[in-house]
Amino acid sequence: MEYIETQEKKERAVLVGVHTGNRNSLEDTTEESLAELARLADTAGVEVLTAILQNRTFIETSTYVGEGKVKEIKAVCESLGANLIIFDDELTGSQVRNLEDITGIKVIDRSTLILDIFAARALTKEGKIQVELAQLKYMLPRLVGVGSALSRLGGGIGTRGPGETKLETDRRHIKRRISYLEDELKDIKKHRELLRSRRKKEGIPVVALVGYTNAGKSSLLNALAHSDVLAEDKLFATLDPTVRSIELSDNRKVLLVDTVGFIRKLPHHLIEAFKSTLEEAVLADVLLHVVDSSSDVADQHILVVNNILKELGAASKPIIMVYNKIDLKQDDIHLPQDRQMVKGSVEVSARTGKGINDLLELMDDIVPGKKIKVKVCVPYSVGNMVSQIHEKCDVLREEYTQEGTVMNVLVDEVMFGRVKEYIVGSEE
Repeated sequence: MEYIETQEKKERAVLVGVHTGNRNSLEDTTEESLAELARLADTAGVEVLTAILQNRTFIETSTYVGEGKVKEIKAVCESLGANLIIFDDELTGSQVRNLEDITGIKVIDRSTLILDIFAARALTKEGKIQVELAQLKYMLPRLVGVGSALSRLGGGIGTRGPGETKLETDRRHIKRRISYLEDELKDIKKHRELLRSRRKKEGIPVVALVGYTNAGKSSLLNALAHSDVLAEDKLFATLDPTVRSIELSDNRKVLLVDTVGFIRKLPHHLIEAFKSTLEEAVLADVLLHVVDSSSDVADQHILVVNNILKELGAASKPIIMVYNKIDLKQDDIHLPQDRQMVKGSVEVSARTGKGINDLLELMDDIVPGKKIKVKVCVPYSVGNMVSQIHEKCDVLREEYTQEGTVMNVLVDEVMFGRVKEYIVGSEE
C-alpha cells in the first residue's frame, strides 16, 4: 500500500525564471512567461507551489542563477515540500547536474516540460515518432546531466570504468534510435507528399490554421466544418494534424488543416521533428492566423507565431487574421506592423458562431480558385467544350436552343479563359 501511495504522489514544483534586463525580447523570462510556465506545468499534471523570478545582468554558467540563489531555492523547496524545480529557460546537462547536486531535488527546464506534454498528447504513430525523436535529440548532448545516476550504476571510486561505459552505451543506443526514427519519418513524409500531390492534381486549395497554443484553432475548425475534433481549454490539446473538407459559397471544395499550436521558446528539436507536420502550413495556399483576442498579451503571441512562420519559410503566404474568442474579449487588439502579407482580418467566436459567416465570405475572396457565375452558349459544332464544362465546372442550368447549348455555370479563372468566347452574359 505504501508503494502505491508513493507512485500516485503528485509532483509539486517551484518555478524559477531569470530576468536579464531586456524586457522587449520575446526570449526574455518575464512574469507573463512564468505564468505561462505555470499553465504548462498544470497541463502536465504538476502542482505549482510558487514562482521565483531573479533579476541579474548575466546567466551564471555553472548553475544558471548562481550558487547563493540555488541555496535560497533549496530552502524554499524544503519549506513548501517541493519535489521538482522547473526552470523557464533551456538548461545544459552540466547545469542540471550541478543544480540537482546542490538542491537534492529533481530539476527540469521548460523544453523538457513541453516535450513531456507533447509525449502525453501524441496519439498517432507519426506524432509519437516526432515527439520521441525530439526527446532523444534533446537528451543526447545532456547525458552528462544524469551523471549521478550513472555513477551509481558504475560503483567503485571515481566516475570512469563501468559508469563511463554505460554512458557511451546509452549514446550509441540513442544515436541508433534517432537514425531509425528519422527513416520512419521519411517514409511517412513520402506518404504525406503523395496525398498533397493528389490534392494539387485535383486543384483543391488548402487552408492551414496556425496560431499560438490555446488560441482556439480546433474549435474554429469544428465551427467551420461542423466537425467534432477534440477541443479543450488546455495548452497543446491536439498535436496531430487534422484535415476537414468544407465548401465555399461558389461550391469550391477547400481543405482545412489544423496544425500544432506554437508557443514562445518552442524547443528547436521539436520544430525540427514536427517539420513534416508543419509543412502543411508552408505548402498551404492560405493561412488562417488564429489569435486569442481575450488574452492580455495577444500582440506578443502574434509576434511569436510570425517569427516561427518566418523560420519555417511560410511568412510570404496570404494570411487572414482571425481574432477568436470575441465573446471573452475585453480590449481592442492591435495588429503588429511587421506583417506584409495580411489579406484581411475578422473577429469571430468559434464557441458561439458569431463572425463565422464573415470569415467564410473573406475566404471566398482570398482562397484561390474563386468561381464566378456566367452564361454561355456553346455551338453544337464544338460539343467537346460542353463535355469539358461538365467535367471542370459546376453547371447550374442547361438548355438546348437553335444557337447551341445554353448553360449557366460557375467557372474558375482557368475555365473562364476557355469559355470566354462563348459567354453571352453574367449570371447574378
